[in-house]
Amino acid sequence: MDGHNPDILTCLANLSADEVFTPPKLATAMLDILPQDLFRRPETKFLDPFCKSGVFLREIARRLNDGLKDQMPDDQARINQILTKQVFGLAITELTALLARRSVYCSKKADGKFSIATAFTTREGNIRLQGTKHRWNGNGKCEDCGARQADYDRGESREAYAYPFIHGIDPKELFNVKFDVIVGNPPYQLSGGAGGTSDSSIYHLFVEQALKLEPRYLTMVIPARWLAGGRGLDEFRQTMLGDRRLRELVDYPAAMDVFPGVEIKAGVCYFLWDSTYDGLCNVTTIRGGETLGPTPRNLSEFDVFVRDGRAISILQKILGRKEQSINSILTRDTAFGLASNFDGVRTTERPGDIQLYYIRKMKREVGYVSRKSIAKNESLIDTWKVLAPEAYNGGDALPHPILGKPLIVRSPSVCTQSYLAFCVDTKKAANSLYSYYVTRFFRFLVAQRKITQHALHSTYAWVPMQSLDTAWSDELLYTKYGITSTEIAFIESVIRPMDGAE
Repeated sequence: MDGHNPDILTCLANLSADEVFTPPKLATAMLDILPQDLFRRPETKFLDPFCKSGVFLREIARRLNDGLKDQMPDDQARINQILTKQVFGLAITELTALLARRSVYCSKKADGKFSIATAFTTREGNIRLQGTKHRWNGNGKCEDCGARQADYDRGESREAYAYPFIHGIDPKELFNVKFDVIVGNPPYQLSGGAGGTSDSSIYHLFVEQALKLEPRYLTMVIPARWLAGGRGLDEFRQTMLGDRRLRELVDYPAAMDVFPGVEIKAGVCYFLWDSTYDGLCNVTTIRGGETLGPTPRNLSEFDVFVRDGRAISILQKILGRKEQSINSILTRDTAFGLASNFDGVRTTERPGDIQLYYIRKMKREVGYVSRKSIAKNESLIDTWKVLAPEAYNGGDALPHPILGKPLIVRSPSVCTQSYLAFCVDTKKAANSLYSYYVTRFFRFLVAQRKITQHALHSTYAWVPMQSLDTAWSDELLYTKYGITSTEIAFIESVIRPMDGAE
């Protein structure tokens, strides 16, 4: 044995994919971006409004203990000062309340005989669980978080996930404290919540609520989907990217780089919001051990955040030409009114039928459907099409294909929601468009807006329209847009060839 004593908080299994325990190493990195003199002031007040393991409060207490030694040499007086007057938390469940107290006070009871604090008179101390309930509206949704009543109106015996911080509990009133620093790792989503899907994000609600408390500093780790996508996150993204008080942004495109064994689509990021700052944001990107930055960035330069700053010079060249976007010939979601799970497909053709292209169980299929049953975009039935799979994952490793392989489809034809369709008049135009789609250039531009496995109509907004009378190649496109050798090397380091395209 080498005498190594591991941190128990590195060994905890996560509560769920949405309530992820924060690794101590990440908590340390997040606290490192705060001004360190905060930990040398006995008046600084810290809040974690969604405690799980207590790792943030434990690390804050450790730093305060070191920072206040000269001012408060008595160990017990110093510990009591820190734990009763400087470090506060709201737990999200009874289990996490006990765990957080054990991490911070060394006892599940703040006033217990094993607690390192001797000044508490209650078992909760300053890590409290306040019971709250969802507020159901007439549509069967929670007014505060959007959870569906059918999923979360469970009675007293089961956890309702009515998180106190976004369900009416004000920590300033609860603790009678004005907080200088708010820090933490909020719950990410509710299965069956707003919109009734498994990816109903709620983490932005915690960020918004924290800002309402008007702290001096705010640092949180959240999924990175908000940077360029996410259902219901447009307003949040616009607000955050336009807020010049965002001082630091640390981005992990692959979540497993920071949360080992946890897959979070589009990765995660953490940020530092500084109430007195007004300037560019220092952006750092960390992927597979490689660190880019920090680089000062104007986060509001585009309507979405471009995660890799090396792409900006390329985008400026292309978007500066103000050409029409390729999405001018691209259908939107559910182009012909047929959902991905459409069950009216026939395997044999009947008079009046047209071909239907769909994906079922990750397998591409072709069937038939009556032309008369198509009530949406009937005018597009009789066009040639290049079908693009709406969803493609392919993992986090680089270089990446970004998009699934396209499919040229003759007229007349339709597709389910599994595809988006580029609609053109002739076979020649379809072949030209296909050659354009498979270039690295095309897929690189899509990649700047495609942050999850889904590529929607808006994801193609930065791809410029080309004349569809030629076979396109990366060489032709690089020359047309003046892409330098350094920029070409960057593009080809992140985008994998498709169908032999170079």
